[in-house]
This record gives sequence, structure tokens and C-alpha cells, in this order.
Amino acid sequence: MFKKVVNRKIRIAVVGCGRISKNHFSSIAQHADNLELVTVCDTNQQLLTEKSNEFKVPGYRNLATMLQEVDVDLVSICTPSGLHPEQTILAAKHGVHVMTEKPMATRWKDGLAMVKACDEANVRLFVIKQNRRNSTLQLLKRAITEKRFGRIHMVALNVFWTRPQEYYDSARWRGTWELDGGAFMNQASHYVDLLEWLIGPIADIQAMTGTLERDIEVEDTGVMNVRWRNGAMGSMSVTMLTYPKNLEGSITILGEKGTVRVGGVAVNDIQHWEFAEPMDYDAQIKEANYQTTSVYGFGHPLYFKNVIDVLRGEAEPETDGREGLKSLEVLIATYLSARDNKTISLPLEY
Repeated sequence: MFKKVVNRKIRIAVVGCGRISKNHFSSIAQHADNLELVTVCDTNQQLLTEKSNEFKVPGYRNLATMLQEVDVDLVSICTPSGLHPEQTILAAKHGVHVMTEKPMATRWKDGLAMVKACDEANVRLFVIKQNRRNSTLQLLKRAITEKRFGRIHMVALNVFWTRPQEYYDSARWRGTWELDGGAFMNQASHYVDLLEWLIGPIADIQAMTGTLERDIEVEDTGVMNVRWRNGAMGSMSVTMLTYPKNLEGSITILGEKGTVRVGGVAVNDIQHWEFAEPMDYDAQIKEANYQTTSVYGFGHPLYFKNVIDVLRGEAEPETDGREGLKSLEVLIATYLSARDNKTISLPLEY
């Protein structure tokens, strides 16, 4: 049995105070009735001091020391992706629940080790997939669940964003295989997640990647072809070289009885919604659309709500470690296909 946190606030620590952490601090503030920020951790002393002073909590440069000295129920991991496994396993050994940003790891074996460690320690592992909570994608998921498309024939995803060289130069870990991953694993990770979450288990992947412009180890551009076990076929095109700014994050689904395109800069705009059989919630399309200046969307507070409910013993996790492994498996298969110039069939292991 996983240990619940009841009759008091959940004591949370934020580990990593960089780019994405603001979404976590904001979500904690929105759930102040249930969450209490008790400490922060970062190896950058200037950033650590800034956040420690801002939130009036102690700051630690060493995660192990923090876990020994502060009573924490949950750690929110916002560090470079390649650090997630070591930090997750360390927190689990201290009996602390873990919520980690995407991707959960940069290597398949590390993702498996994270799940195993949390299972053995009897703590929860949450892998953040906040885009699933976007209102546009919730409607699309409902239509698929209700089989309104009939048989899905074709799926196309585009992520046409831009990340200048200055972005990669801003931190030594960016653009590295070990700590970051490339356009697929980092920037487009949530879109890779949609392949499996919306359409279903994948059978085969063919991919090509390239480093066309940026001075980095990993890819700034890539394409993949996908065949699902249900027979649907599709593709995904990703680049971080779009001029002059982020242009599009979209998914188009063509089915036997329906056609939908959700576009905008980050799947925030339902641009086409047509089915053979109308439903009453079709009228909600315009309400579901939203304006966004951020590719992160507005799903973090909603994701935090599920985490709170799970730790209270009132819900099941929307995306736990095993759910996180599904998109990691697709990512690893994509890189294997591109590296070896061959089709990779899933699952990777039996």
C-alpha cells in the first residue's frame, strides 16, 4: 500500500529552479490549501538564493542533504532529463513520493530503474504530461474514446518551433545526449506522448534525424513514420529551426467517420471538427480553444490536482511511471531507428 497524506498539507520540495519550475511554483500557489512548499534545491547558488528568498524556505545545493534534513512528502523534479533517474531513486530510498518532468529519463534502462525503485519503496512516481489536460485535447480524447472516428486511417503531427543557438548555449547540459536529448525527446516529448495516448499501442517506427543548423550533439530536426497495431498509419515532423518563431504544434486525425485538426502554436486551436454523427458537445469547440504565449499550455495546475487527489487516497494517477514508460519507449525506438536506419518494432522488450 502506498502511504497516504491526510489531515494536513502535503509537504512538497521543488528540485531544479530553472525554466519550467515557474509552472510548478505557480501550481503550488494555486493549490495552497493542500500543498506547502517547504524547501527548494538547485546547484546554481544564485538561482537557489533567489528562490529561497522569494518563497521564504530553506535552499539546498545537495539533494541528499535536503532529503536528510527536511521532512518532505513529495519532490517535484524540474532538473535536466538525464538527472531524473538518479534523483528519483534517491528520493524513493528516503520514502518520498516523486513527480518528475518529461521525459522521465533519456535511457530506457533508467526509466525501468525508476519504476522499480519507487515500487520497492512503496512510493508513487508521477510523470508529468500536462498537455493531456488541455481542453482541446480532452475533447479529442473523448471523441476517440467514443469511437466517433470509426476506424482511424491516418494521423499527422507537426511541431514547427524554433530554438536559437543561444537557447542551447544558455546551459552546458542543453543539446547533449546524456542530459537533454534532442528535438523529439525534449521539445516534442508531449507530442510523442499523443501518438500512444490518443491512437493506441504502436507496432512499428521508421525515423530519420539530423543536426542541420545548431551546434549541438543531438538532432534539431527529425521525421518519423508510424504504424499502429490497430492498422492506422501516420507521421510526425519536428524541427527547432522554424523562422523566425514558433509556428505550429498540431495533430490531424483522418478516420472512417470523422476528420479533426487541432493546431495553433501548441495544439490550442481546434481548426476542423467534423463527424458523421453530431454530438451535443460539438458546440463546445470554440470554448475549448484558447490563446497561449507558451508552448507549455495551462495543464500543470490540473496535473497537480490529480497528484494531490492520489496522495489523499481519493484517485488513481493519470500518468504514473508505467504510463511514462510508454512514451519513453516510443522515443527510444525513434532514436534506434534513426541511428541504425531500420524499422523498430515495439515493444522493445518482451
